[in-house]
Amino acid sequence: MRYLECPERLDQDENSVFLAGGISGCADWQAEMVELLRDTDYTILNPRRKNFPMDDASAAQTQITWEYDHLRKAEKILFWFSPETLNPVVLYELGAWSMTEKPLFVGVHPDYQRRRDVEIQTALARPDVQIVYSLADLAAQVKRNSK
Repeated sequence: MRYLECPERLDQDENSVFLAGGISGCADWQAEMVELLRDTDYTILNPRRKNFPMDDASAAQTQITWEYDHLRKAEKILFWFSPETLNPVVLYELGAWSMTEKPLFVGVHPDYQRRRDVEIQTALARPDVQIVYSLADLAAQVKRNSK
């Protein structure tokens, strides 16, 4: 496994997975997912920074631009809907990427408030995507679909 964290850049095409999911106000589920995928050949693209520069006025622009660019560069996108917040940006990203043919993996914590919305909308837009309800099951899906 290769690991890239915002603001590091992915410059060439690689067998990569973007970790799309809550950051602000959410547990660090990305760290657990990185461990679950450690034995793969993927390049993991993690938007969650160990040290976000809160005092830097340009940090939000850099963060959002990195996510925008790397969602497009990623070969596959993994979505996780954690229970702590509604994850509005993640809902937006899932909606956008559901309209493409890019491989998607979707996991929803059983206590996520809008679970049923994600289930119904995903089934309508991407019936090929099987939603799972744990990080372990989500990682297993990604591993089964590696090159």
